[in-house]
Amino acid sequence: MKKRQLGPCVTFFPQPTTLVSTVSSEGLVDIMTASWAGIVSKTPPTIAVSLNKNRKTYENICQTGNFVVNMVPASLAVEADYCGLRSGRDDDKLMVTGLSTAPAHEVEAPLIEECPLNVECRRVQELELGEYRLVLGEIVQIHAADEAFGENGQIDTRTFDPLVYLGGIREYWNLGNKSADAYRDGKKLFPSEE
Repeated sequence: MKKRQLGPCVTFFPQPTTLVSTVSSEGLVDIMTASWAGIVSKTPPTIAVSLNKNRKTYENICQTGNFVVNMVPASLAVEADYCGLRSGRDDDKLMVTGLSTAPAHEVEAPLIEECPLNVECRRVQELELGEYRLVLGEIVQIHAADEAFGENGQIDTRTFDPLVYLGGIREYWNLGNKSADAYRDGKKLFPSEE
């Protein structure tokens, strides 16, 4: 396969599309689209979100020490894009997008109702990276939409229909079809260990 060199840039995809919800010390809610987010530890369960240090979202996290990472479904691509383009200092993004909030159980920041998966986090650490801050949040609670669970209690991930962002190309996509079952299909390449 022939390849091109792109140089140092942020073209790596897909990236999850998330809405990070926060609340200021005055009780004002803000939401911001962030695609630089991901799980970084299982024990303790930890998520990392990279935020520009000048963003209202980062300011709110510094004030309160908590935030919620909300997984965006493909049906909210336009709303998510808007929330990434506008500042919470200038616009009431909830009012403009029509998105609604619900109280979290462990943190002050609210859940975004329309998002099928919400991850409550407490800031535990951060790393300075130029104009950005890599904020590490310990996961203290996760909420998943009831309709994602079948009669057998198993999650039907098609219900989530996660929106992904192709950084560098500036496009949103859904994930499409399942390709394989993790921890099962890959074992077919190796001899049995039984």
